[in-house]
Amino acid sequence: MARGSAADSYTARLRKAVHRARIALRKSGVDYFRGDGSDWIALAGLLLTIPAFTWGSIVMPVWVSPAALVLPIVAGGLLLRPASLLGLYAGAAAALIVESFVLGPYTEGPARVTPGTVLTVAACGFFGLLIAQFRARVGVPWRRGGTMLFDLRERIRVQSALPRLPKGWHHEMALRPAGGQSFSGDFVVAARTNGGRTLEVVLTDVSGKGMDAASRALLLSGAFGGLLGSLPSHGFLPAANGYLLRQDWDEGFATSIHLVLDLDSGDYELLSAGHLPALQLHAGSGRWEEKDTEGPLLGVYDGAQFDPIKGSLRPGDVLMLFTDGLVEASGRDISEGIDRLTGEADRYVASGFEGAAWHLIEAVAKDVNDDRALLLLCREA
Repeated sequence: MARGSAADSYTARLRKAVHRARIALRKSGVDYFRGDGSDWIALAGLLLTIPAFTWGSIVMPVWVSPAALVLPIVAGGLLLRPASLLGLYAGAAAALIVESFVLGPYTEGPARVTPGTVLTVAACGFFGLLIAQFRARVGVPWRRGGTMLFDLRERIRVQSALPRLPKGWHHEMALRPAGGQSFSGDFVVAARTNGGRTLEVVLTDVSGKGMDAASRALLLSGAFGGLLGSLPSHGFLPAANGYLLRQDWDEGFATSIHLVLDLDSGDYELLSAGHLPALQLHAGSGRWEEKDTEGPLLGVYDGAQFDPIKGSLRPGDVLMLFTDGLVEASGRDISEGIDRLTGEADRYVASGFEGAAWHLIEAVAKDVNDDRALLLLCREA
């Protein structure tokens, strides 16, 4: 019994040790790919490839060129920190020296270490070191950077989604960044307030376009999302204006339009900060009406006043909010762009504007090098 107990105890300790080692290895791997752990595993793996390439260049020089050493160097530039990268470069330099002595002078035959080979490897190492230093300065390794950008894009998309509307209401929204990029200087934030009876929507166009405006739009969308619903409706734009002024950006202005809609009655208020007018389709007449209210740009001067304009959405009516990328073009007046937009929108009256936002952008501003955003709010007949 004593021997059996000792054997069982030894087996149990061995299993625990193996389990702890497996957990530690898995945690190390997870931390590494998240960018939080040490890069010694990658360094060790890349260092092992150097003698393998060296052996291949010596034994089979026709098939494995000495220039193949650029492969671990390029991989190291993507995976390693600058300090570890220098150790990898030292190993590659030693391998080139060994290959030069074993293969002989490059003038005596092909597949030798030539000056061009040395320059190629050195150039790849130089650019790899620049990339590694840039990552170290930013603090986001490449394997985590792509995940972060994807996560940011998804958060912006979720934050721009309108809340679920009650029966009798329908909305369509589309955002299209400039140049086919993933991030836009136009964004939407929305919330249902007053116990869900009121819908508040803010459509904002940050100065600039594409990636130049995307970083500021990301910051503003988070700030505006926190302000919306936390302040009285008439206090939102003054608070947003004060926030932009405090940022003190060189190109820090933005246009914005704030809709406050009573979902029970259909009555609404529009407050504008230098934004283009909204468009309302009256179901009774079939005509589009511009809902324009004056207001200064956000982030220009303190103490700005924003006066609302009132309206009402009856059954069958549609309200359209959009940014200037849909209607502005060089050599064309904005009124012409608005006429073209409403003319295209008339085609979707019969279908209730189902899926119309994306198609309208395609129809009127498909190849425009500017951020574009379009929001449709429909009260069903």
